[in-house]
Amino acid sequence: MKSTIDIAKEVLRKEASAIIKIMNEIDDDIDKVVNILYSCSGRVVFIGAGKSGLICKKISSTLSSVGTASMFLHPADSLHGDIGMLQKDDVVVIVSNSGETEEIIKILPWIKRMGLPTIVITGRRDSTIGEYGDIVLCVSVEEACPYNIIPTSSTTATLALGDAIAISLMEKKGFKLEDFAYLHPGGAIGRRLLLKVEDLMHTGNEIPKVYEDMPMKYVIFEITSKRLGVAGVFNRNEELTGIITDGDLRRAIERYDNIMAKNAADLMTRNPKTIKRDNLAAHALKKMEDFSITSLFVMEDDENRHPVGIIHIHDLLKAKIA
Repeated sequence: MKSTIDIAKEVLRKEASAIIKIMNEIDDDIDKVVNILYSCSGRVVFIGAGKSGLICKKISSTLSSVGTASMFLHPADSLHGDIGMLQKDDVVVIVSNSGETEEIIKILPWIKRMGLPTIVITGRRDSTIGEYGDIVLCVSVEEACPYNIIPTSSTTATLALGDAIAISLMEKKGFKLEDFAYLHPGGAIGRRLLLKVEDLMHTGNEIPKVYEDMPMKYVIFEITSKRLGVAGVFNRNEELTGIITDGDLRRAIERYDNIMAKNAADLMTRNPKTIKRDNLAAHALKKMEDFSITSLFVMEDDENRHPVGIIHIHDLLKAKIA
């Protein structure tokens, strides 16, 4: 008898193989599908029953989240009045692995009467539903169950194909990260994509600031009093020229016999990393992670060295960006 581990690996292998098979079979029809959806002035209406219906709901939800109006219509409900949800400018996407789903076949005459463009995703191109579609994407794969019956690989491959269509359409539309943010105002995604650096930065007297010629006692006082673990070093033209962190102070104590005899310019790290105020807070977090730092001075633009604020990793943590 096979072990649970062996069975699990075999299922995953078959499902991964199914996705690779579908990927290798992609042709110009996928481009035609994306162009039809791109030109749709109504909604993309998904129709499917059983497991296929669940896959329809996920793909439809993904399309809606990346800027394409979409909805799911259950074929059984459509037989009892919900067919009225279809509008003349809609595009229909039918998902049926067998291509012989009875409830769907019953509503095909109504869809045809409305003249709606119809895309079919099925495991059998020569099925009743497959032959109905204007464009047919065939997902003919071996199921991961030992009887090649239970919807497993077919649903996984269809879901992956739906994601491929959604992302292709998203890029064709020029859908940006900021657009995605406005469709996800709540929760962690909304925070990561809506909050900007300027929403979280410290400004005015909260900015830890010393000048290049200042003795170290002033630098230490500024770092301690502003409680950000850092001080920006400025020249007399109010331009940021360097940065000193509490880590720099510890290293200087080890290196010099008397750091109090030094001034800010002696210990500062020149050309510190900065970020623009209109950048997303998530971008600030990524920059901190990339350079293993805990704060960034904030600039109005790339043309000057006059900071308008400072943002610390603790600010990002409090805002639940990380």
